[in-house]
Amino acid sequence: MADALVVVALLAVAGCATAAVANRDPARQALVLSVLGTALAVLFTVLQAPDVGLSQLAVGSALTPLLIMLSVRKVRRRSAHGKNGRQ
Repeated sequence: MADALVVVALLAVAGCATAAVANRDPARQALVLSVLGTALAVLFTVLQAPDVGLSQLAVGSALTPLLIMLSVRKVRRRSAHGKNGRQ
């Protein structure tokens, strides 16, 4: 039973990582990265490392995608202002 959970968690991580690489839009990549962080947290928990899983849940699922989304938003705003002739 435990081996099956590990295999399922590894497949979920591999699928999410592939989806993150395949996406071209940075905003969508950040969302998929959040799902990848959650899948990694589940994998760590299944592998009996709940402390690492909780850290991954906080950093990989919430903080990193949030920082990426804020950066993408700021870059898109600056490029929109540059196209309108304002700076």
